[in-house]
Amino acid sequence: MEASSNLVIKRGTRILTEKPFAYVLQSKYRLERCDNCLEATKVLKCSNCRYVSYCNRSCQQQAWPIHKHECLFLKRALPRIVPDAARMLCRLILRLEHGGDLERGYYTKHGSRKFRDLMSHYTEIKHDPKRIEHLESLHAVLTEMMTDSEKGSLTGSLVPNMNELMSIYGRLITNGFNILDAEMNSIATAIYLGVSITDHSCQPNAVATFEGTELHVHAIEDLPCLDWSKIYISYIDLLNTPEQRRADLKEHYYFLCVCSKCIDPQEMHEMTAAVCLNGSCDASVNIQLDKCESCGTPVTEQLRTDYNEVMALTQSSLDSMREVAYLDVCKVCLAKHRGILHPLNVWHVKTLDAAFEASIQVGKWTEALDYGRQLLPGFAKYHGPWNPLLGLLQLKLGKIELYERNYKQALQHLHEAQRILNVTHGRDHRLLLEQLRPLMLQAKHEMRGAQIG
Repeated sequence: MEASSNLVIKRGTRILTEKPFAYVLQSKYRLERCDNCLEATKVLKCSNCRYVSYCNRSCQQQAWPIHKHECLFLKRALPRIVPDAARMLCRLILRLEHGGDLERGYYTKHGSRKFRDLMSHYTEIKHDPKRIEHLESLHAVLTEMMTDSEKGSLTGSLVPNMNELMSIYGRLITNGFNILDAEMNSIATAIYLGVSITDHSCQPNAVATFEGTELHVHAIEDLPCLDWSKIYISYIDLLNTPEQRRADLKEHYYFLCVCSKCIDPQEMHEMTAAVCLNGSCDASVNIQLDKCESCGTPVTEQLRTDYNEVMALTQSSLDSMREVAYLDVCKVCLAKHRGILHPLNVWHVKTLDAAFEASIQVGKWTEALDYGRQLLPGFAKYHGPWNPLLGLLQLKLGKIELYERNYKQALQHLHEAQRILNVTHGRDHRLLLEQLRPLMLQAKHEMRGAQIG
């Protein structure tokens, strides 16, 4: 499905649909998700390699044209787990070996890209010690996997020399996508050829979402025409300061963002703001100034001291909770934020996000609702009004309100989720058909029942 290049593109239009050139399921899911369709379901292992699993015979047959080339290599690797990046490189090598170098990914009727058209950042990687160390470790894994131990030579010379491998590796790390499930959790890594034409902005006008392995790009703003040089998605987490975002982009993609959000000093001040000590003023305060720019209330040394301590505690606490958020730690941080950090301070918003997810994990629904409601303004401000994460937050709040029998509030959140997700995912996406709409029907039914009762 593709929008015409010379017509006005309305918000919510799907402007690109693409299947991956290559992809691999993350190894931590290999016993609980299908290696082909990525569905979380009951799976059975490949009878030969015993490494990958499939949900049914059909998926196994669909995967076989690619898997047959890697099956022996994965069998050799057991009982060890192959690093995801190594398996992805293996698949890319095999795809290129078997005609993939001629394959094109189309982003318009006539515009297309081949794998060799993707930027490799060869020079930057060659002078990046961390990347070189990573590549050398992957090269060792690939050599061991793809070597015929009896003959002591590379099977068909499939492992390229280091220079060629570096160019493939470079294209992977700077063009790879994380395939996300319906809850926006990363479950697989993929290369898509056509969408690689799209540049980054911290103020994107399009968004990429997934249905299985298929990538969809939707416009989230009205566009005068389909001009891919003016269509932007975000490569990174937008819930970060300009300094953090630029550092992430430089480290992972080898460029510095110069969008207005990144070069505007006011953006940084707002994202790290303190509260105004004047209780009737809700302005964000730049802690480096002498007074509130809105009402003139002085910024005291005590506020600066408290601010610095709280920011340090919050940043170290969130850093220690990257894998798992602990509700009690979040509560300590949030308590210390009161009267010091502005409600839209990005570190306060991050802490609310962690507290919201931690509350859900332990079934504290009332607390989850409280944190989720407080989180909405921050998500809308930093992710933007048409972001899947904001839509999913509304969906989660609606689901919890329904569970708590607050039917009117549930419907309000679910309608807002529908408004956003219709744009970011499309009305025909499984998230809307299989999760959102049944919840809306249930909420309406329960509300009618409660009114009659």
